[in-house]
Amino acid sequence: MRRFLLVCCLGLLGAPALAQLPDSVSAHTQVSLLTILPGEALYAAFGHSALRVHDPATGFDAVFNYGTFDFRDPLFLPKFAYGRLDYFLSVSPLAATLRGSRLEGRPVIEQVLNLSQEQVAVLYRFLRINARPENRTYRYDFLFDNCSTRLRDVLATTLGPALRFAPQPDPGLSFRRLLDPYLADRPWIDLGIDLLLGASTDRTATPHEVMFLPDYLMTAFDHATVVQGETARPLVARRDTLLVVPDYTPPVKAPAWPLWSFAALFAAGLAGTFRSARRPAPEGTAGRWDVLLFAATGLVGCFMLFMWLGTEHHVTRWNANLLWALPVHLPVAVLLWRGHFRGLRGYFIAAAAVTGVALAGALLDRPQDFHPATLPLILLLLLRCVWWSFRLRPAPRTTASPH
Repeated sequence: MRRFLLVCCLGLLGAPALAQLPDSVSAHTQVSLLTILPGEALYAAFGHSALRVHDPATGFDAVFNYGTFDFRDPLFLPKFAYGRLDYFLSVSPLAATLRGSRLEGRPVIEQVLNLSQEQVAVLYRFLRINARPENRTYRYDFLFDNCSTRLRDVLATTLGPALRFAPQPDPGLSFRRLLDPYLADRPWIDLGIDLLLGASTDRTATPHEVMFLPDYLMTAFDHATVVQGETARPLVARRDTLLVVPDYTPPVKAPAWPLWSFAALFAAGLAGTFRSARRPAPEGTAGRWDVLLFAATGLVGCFMLFMWLGTEHHVTRWNANLLWALPVHLPVAVLLWRGHFRGLRGYFIAAAAVTGVALAGALLDRPQDFHPATLPLILLLLLRCVWWSFRLRPAPRTTASPH
């Protein structure tokens, strides 16, 4: 965390004031796309994109960064959770950007753009106006309006029809699956993100949309062209590694700890169910493990429901994980803990039916992709709901024998 704050401070302290931005740039100015590869911190897991404007005639060398936020805002986390987080365009010297990337151990790749003098002038004018305090802030959206998509749109706005992105490369993946490789070394975080994302993230992203990820934006630039008259030239004149990190390694897939953990939990629950099969119906308080299971699942479901109905995030809506992470499990866990079983048999029958639907959805990946680790958890919940349905059956009536 201290390193993250240091990097932010370096970027802010090195940022030139708006008055220091020249009104125009010389004919020797070059514009480059900078791609900063993923880092260890979660905020850096997906990489970063920025534009470099370098005028060797005047020594002006600045990075225009749409991925800036105010980390000093005490409401940063609540705003992020609610979906009302504003990012802004900042301008800082190239040296500050490289200094921060070096501290984080993240290589920086530069693609020098093959633009005419007039196109560079138009692009710089747009960036300079956009960097004004009254223009620089925008509502951040991780998938559709972030540091990478802003650069794609800036180029499209300033170059107009002259800019043409090739129809490939098209990964043919959903938004959810596009994120997976970047979280391969963080299986628990990957699980958490998967649980929060709704069905809308399971549609296949178009070649235009995949550019929300810096790696795909960089590749798209490599395949793009700039048309002038009847002549088409590559958008990228050359590619260089601006900052080399010798020991840098991309994310390495970690063992599937969530899957194995929940599989072990299911095995333990299955063994416990068999052991208790011949015990009499529960009296007093319920087993503490079932209380913990349903309480934890209910809490997760409450958070999912809040992210769907209580925030402005559109990617967390229509979350089919709520078919097994039922928020009502939370108050039911309290009733089990207190030993209040009246009316719970009907609830567990209904919950078993809904959880069965979730199980079918997990097996068929419908109506959305379920994380593989949820399968043993769904099976365990279904097993315990069925067990309670049978355990809470009314006792058979006995008739008095005739004398």
